[in-house]
Amino acid sequence: MSLFGSMTTAISGLTAQARALGHVSDNVANSQTVGFKRTDTNFVSYLTDSTQSVHRPGSVVARPDYTNTVQGTIEQSENPLALAIAGQGFFSVALPTGTANGQTTFDERQFYTRAGDFQMDRNGYMVNGAGYFLQGWLADSAGEPDRTRIQPIRVSDLVFNPIATANIELSANLPAGGTDPVSTQFNVYDSLGSLRAMTMTWTPSAANTWTLDVSSPDAGGSVGTIDVQFGQAAATPVADGTVGDLVNATGTMTGSTATLGEPATITFTADFGQGPQSITIDVGAFGAARGVTQYAGDEYVVRNIAQDGVPLGSFSSINIRENGDTAINYDNGQSRVIARVPITTFSAPDQLQRLDGQAFMRTLESGEARTADPASNGAGRLAIGSIERSNVDIASEFSKLIVAQRAYTANTRIVTASDEMLQDTINMRR
Repeated sequence: MSLFGSMTTAISGLTAQARALGHVSDNVANSQTVGFKRTDTNFVSYLTDSTQSVHRPGSVVARPDYTNTVQGTIEQSENPLALAIAGQGFFSVALPTGTANGQTTFDERQFYTRAGDFQMDRNGYMVNGAGYFLQGWLADSAGEPDRTRIQPIRVSDLVFNPIATANIELSANLPAGGTDPVSTQFNVYDSLGSLRAMTMTWTPSAANTWTLDVSSPDAGGSVGTIDVQFGQAAATPVADGTVGDLVNATGTMTGSTATLGEPATITFTADFGQGPQSITIDVGAFGAARGVTQYAGDEYVVRNIAQDGVPLGSFSSINIRENGDTAINYDNGQSRVIARVPITTFSAPDQLQRLDGQAFMRTLESGEARTADPASNGAGRLAIGSIERSNVDIASEFSKLIVAQRAYTANTRIVTASDEMLQDTINMRR
């Protein structure tokens, strides 16, 4: 019985070492696979009988020991869409199954991966090298993510609609005691995104009072005038040289009510062919030395003039921020957040089911999936423009290879010895 038991045990050792060799082989083959997690070998013994006086040979099995929680080296990539997770967690991804009505369809099951070598495909989806589609929380018009649903991220807003100019901020100084008109040219965007030239003309009309005229050849000339009173010329006395009141508006001009410390704004409308467009000029605050002032000087000085509004924009690029926000950049200088990339964690990630393409699925043993913002609730942070390499150490694998080979050879010796001893036992009758 002991001889047969010894041979059986040695054969189980051969099987176990062969499996260990398979793990080593798989690890070495995937040493350059992005996001790959190596498989170590856990040898487990099984006993037939073991007491204080008797121990009979049992067997050994080789079980896989997964290392899903062991971080691989994070390496910078020239791909701006590449992502790596520094810490715990996985990307949520979807597996395409085909198309229907021209749209990509996906497997209803949820998949996870650490392989973040994403690139945008021809349909605007972000796909990694194994063919899995990155998923995230889609954003609303304000850029806030909808955390109630996760779905594949797709870049579809390839055009940024133009925004008409609605506000102008002017900072300038009119020369106190000036007698000649001065002017400033500026541009605004209409509702179609076209630039329209306009002119502000300041004409001294009384002591410490200047008449502002706004005109545009594209709007039929002057859109109106308004008197801007400074300091003691105002109805309510304020500091000399600061805006005190806005009076005598004509045309489409209107001025805000004079209240000390409140914004001083002038509003007018201009029709560039698409209907009236309301524009507000911020000239500072009543009684405050900012915006438009009237102090001593030889000439009219414009310190700053800025306006909002943007022209039509076309898709330029896409970038992912450290908080996971995925933003489209346009050639008009604008950007729009379309989604946020979350990170999913598990209580026992080593118990996830492994799939093709460095992907995983949840199991009962792994626990529930917990999806959160990067760098929150135990989730790792995002490394932008980087990938996570395989966590395989070639030197360590070669050491395991040598040990497995020697152990396999040793088990063959036991089989041979057991065979010879059995043969000797059979030959005892001769």
